[in-house]
Amino acid sequence: MSKIHVSATVNGDPVEFLTDPRESLLDCLRDHLGMTGSKEGCGTGDCGACSVLVDGVLVCSCLVLGAEAQGKKIETVEGMSQGEELHPLQRKFIEHAALQCGFCTPGILVAAKALLAQNADPTETEVRYWLAGNLCRCTGYDKIIRAVMDAAAEMRGAA
Repeated sequence: MSKIHVSATVNGDPVEFLTDPRESLLDCLRDHLGMTGSKEGCGTGDCGACSVLVDGVLVCSCLVLGAEAQGKKIETVEGMSQGEELHPLQRKFIEHAALQCGFCTPGILVAAKALLAQNADPTETEVRYWLAGNLCRCTGYDKIIRAVMDAAAEMRGAA
């Protein structure tokens, strides 16, 4: 089977890679571009560990074909910080100890960023519903929700 040439933008940088037509975007990010932040937890879109933004839309990258990235703008957890400066969500996750093993954290951070891009002042219930597609076995979610709420307040200038 012949490979497909894909040109896209990942975290603001133009990229090119060759992909098998059946290969997932997750595998392309990890194996061809060395972006290992997104994780494969289930491979069926049920856990959210592989969450990325494609043209501003939150997707499970395990369910998107790499070939579908052609011409798209992709944002991963690796693109959240600005150099050494962490994104407010990343800082608040650390401050609130909102992670333990860290496997789910990249997907949750990307999902939370997508939420705050659409709703700068979400209620706790809205945060919980938005992140319902991201599973975590370690934290119990409360610290994650508090971290997102605190980050949202800081980003609004309310903190």
